[in-house]
Amino acid sequence: MPSLTEQEAQMLVELANEARRRAYAPYSSYPVGAALRAKSGRIFTGVNVENAAYPATMCAERIAIFKAVSEGEREFEAIAVVTPNGGSPCGGCRQVMAEFGLDMIVLIGDAEGRLLQQTTARDLLPGAFTPDHLKS
Repeated sequence: MPSLTEQEAQMLVELANEARRRAYAPYSSYPVGAALRAKSGRIFTGVNVENAAYPATMCAERIAIFKAVSEGEREFEAIAVVTPNGGSPCGGCRQVMAEFGLDMIVLIGDAEGRLLQQTTARDLLPGAFTPDHLKS
């Protein structure tokens, strides 16, 4: 299982908080930022992008993961998610995290840059449906 030093965790929280400032959240006024570290060491950020047609909205966590995948990454160590008040990733984001590894570290922070929780995708989504379920 991957591990992070306190400094590495704080750096990811700070990058996610910085990204959060670029979120497009005119409807909820709830900007979210994410910073994802691939096993290669590359870091990808994401922000929530809202839409007047609410179902078309995309979360910061998924944007960071999709950006990384579009750049050829498939293995991730950690993701930091920063919201105004330390909110936890939604169910859809938890499922996408599980797709790429239940041992991915998930850091949850707030707008003050504080790391409030360190957990894993496995702990956030017990009983996750994974690619192994599709094997015959």
